Amino acid sequence: MSGPLAGVRVVELAGIGALPFGVLQLADMGAAVVRVERPADVPEDPRPAARSSWDRGRRSIAVDLKQPEGVAVVLRLLEQADVCCESFRPGVAERLGVGPDVVLTRNPRIVYGRLTGWGREGPLADTAGHSLNFEALTGVIRGIGPRGGPPVPLLQVLGDFAGGGLLLAYGITCALFEAQRSGRGQVVDAAMLDGVFSLTRVFHLMDDLGLLGETGTNLFDGGAPFYAVYECADGEYLSVASIEPHFYRLLLDGLALVAEELPDQHDEAHWPELRDRLAAVFRTRSRDEWCERFEGTDACVAPVLAWGEARRHPHTAARGLFDDDGALRPVPELSRTPGRPGRAPAWPGADTDAVLADLGYTSSELAAFRTAGVIR
Repeated sequence: MSGPLAGVRVVELAGIGALPFGVLQLADMGAAVVRVERPADVPEDPRPAARSSWDRGRRSIAVDLKQPEGVAVVLRLLEQADVCCESFRPGVAERLGVGPDVVLTRNPRIVYGRLTGWGREGPLADTAGHSLNFEALTGVIRGIGPRGGPPVPLLQVLGDFAGGGLLLAYGITCALFEAQRSGRGQVVDAAMLDGVFSLTRVFHLMDDLGLLGETGTNLFDGGAPFYAVYECADGEYLSVASIEPHFYRLLLDGLALVAEELPDQHDEAHWPELRDRLAAVFRTRSRDEWCERFEGTDACVAPVLAWGEARRHPHTAARGLFDDDGALRPVPELSRTPGRPGRAPAWPGADTDAVLADLGYTSSELAAFRTAGVIR
């Protein structure tokens, strides 16, 4: 492996959603990752067909953590690791025998990353939750949507991936940096609820200052006519983000409108009228015609694209963001030690024998483990 995290050894206790996304960020930057999966997840007829890029950069072992021998295998693996990552509900890792107290006793320099939804304390700590729930409780989706309309779900971007997976990867990287100086590990407690609050702190501050009104009437929620989405003649959409006055003038130039004949840009009382004027002009041309009109300008206008269109856009292609299979390259790009996409395991548990042999287990021990169902 190459990249800034080359030489860092990570053990990922398999989870879903945000955890594999967070660990993928470490793997893409060169960390050597071993994912510990459940034997039940190994297919009956495993065939060496590549898994998705979501699973790249890892070796995969299947170990039963409900058996003492399986716990011993994982603890032995963690003794040689720099990082452990898990996303169990609070208390589960401790009941399995792989909680941070046990692991840090065996390996005092390890960074133990814990990812939860609601956090490890509080009345909701032991309950299930998904990205939408965290985005709801933090106030995010209540602030997004048309005026008078219902809140809008945000896929899983804020709760799971930004507020969860990226937060975990960031915390682990910080702890690894500190461990280089102290020689001591620590626990990284990453809660998706906390992450969403962190990402949206500026809007909570604006609310405290009385700067936010009804949803759909504010600067960044579509209320401002110069920061909004408009329908074009072909039913497609265009995003407009011409906030600064000099960008706004370029927008009006492209629309062949005269500022003096319109309400003032920042006169909120007349925003509905200004929006109607802009919307009427945008409906006179197709999306692509408007893109051609504004191409190369600083009017801050961009097309609203579907998933496939976004991957095929000329600027995306020029950046080399996606390979021929549609997989995203590691980001951000580093000039001297860039990340590199690693291979994906062929199937869950595909590397069990190889990884355990590296730990010193003999073929007869592996055979006994397999017979007992400790590994697969």
